[in-house]
Amino acid sequence: MSLLAADPDTIARAARLLRGGGTVALPTETVYGLGADAGSAEGVAAVYRIKGRPAGHPLIVHVLDSEQAAFWAELDARAQRLAQGFWPGPLTLILRRRPGAPAHACGAESTIGLRAPAHPVARALLAALAALGGHGIAAPSANRFGRVSPTRARHVLDDLGSAVPMILDGGDCAVGVESTIVDLSRGSAVLLRPGGVPAEAIEAVLGEPLLARDAQAPKASGTLAAHYAPRTPLERVASSALAARVAELAALGLRVAVWSRAEPPGAARWLAQPDEPEACAHRLYDTLRALDAAGAARILIEHPPDEPAWAAVADRLARAAATFESSP
Repeated sequence: MSLLAADPDTIARAARLLRGGGTVALPTETVYGLGADAGSAEGVAAVYRIKGRPAGHPLIVHVLDSEQAAFWAELDARAQRLAQGFWPGPLTLILRRRPGAPAHACGAESTIGLRAPAHPVARALLAALAALGGHGIAAPSANRFGRVSPTRARHVLDDLGSAVPMILDGGDCAVGVESTIVDLSRGSAVLLRPGGVPAEAIEAVLGEPLLARDAQAPKASGTLAAHYAPRTPLERVASSALAARVAELAALGLRVAVWSRAEPPGAARWLAQPDEPEACAHRLYDTLRALDAAGAARILIEHPPDEPAWAAVADRLARAAATFESSP
């Protein structure tokens, strides 16, 4: 399997492959996705199989715009406002699925997650698929389930190899973390996952606060407690405790890889963490992959500031560290 330049001929081939029940890895502005025609039971089943994703865990359906989204769900006034304000872009809306709309990507939910991506390759592929009669692309991140998301085509090749017939290379993903997910299916607007669109911006357009996720929230992509994890155990450490923790682990003979603002003494591998949340989000998954490949026994990440602008980065790191930090 090789990486394919996303020229018009390749995109046309990819659309035909999707329409025939195949899968294609494609770039979006958030992360690379493993896509199938959302109306194809065969294609969506292949996505679940290749990724190793639990069958009951829904996928996000990517559409061109609110007009195409209306095939899948009814967009009420609030959904229309958010679509107008943030589509194309990194915002997913959870809506009630229309009766009769294909449910292959919805798990066991009566809802559906819809997003209009901004990446030009994703949009060109959606348009080419629509010309063949398709209504959207169901696409989770193009990596093994629960592992670090891909932000480069090479990451997809490293993770999935020949399991994916086509990988469209659209360069590095601009945002670097997944979309914000807002549930509009139950009355009040609920934030299910922070992401590429800040919650405050969504609240400003809605004219109402976003409520916190509750026990009745529908299942949605990337909301499991443990997710986005490297193979190397990962810990989040406060900046004031980082040097001491590195020294403690080094004294035990453990190689430590670190992502922090300042380099702590004793780290076997250190990468500089950006000061700005957007830059940190952009580099997050590529950095986790680099540290995972460093041959260390432990990855230490300086805990991000407890500020709204850092919510998406903090969320991904909490999930990436969940398995190790919750172990006895």
